[in-house]
Amino acid sequence: MLKAIADVLRSVGSAVATVMTLPFRALARLFGGASDTAHGHH
Repeated sequence: MLKAIADVLRSVGSAVATVMTLPFRALARLFGGASDTAHGHH
């Protein structure tokens, strides 16, 4: 019983972490692309 609850909590935690980090990844990609175009590396 406890193991099942722990598994559910773990899956929920990973899902929440993914949702929380997705916007930051998008922002980092946007800022990364903007800085790359500003510096003219690519």
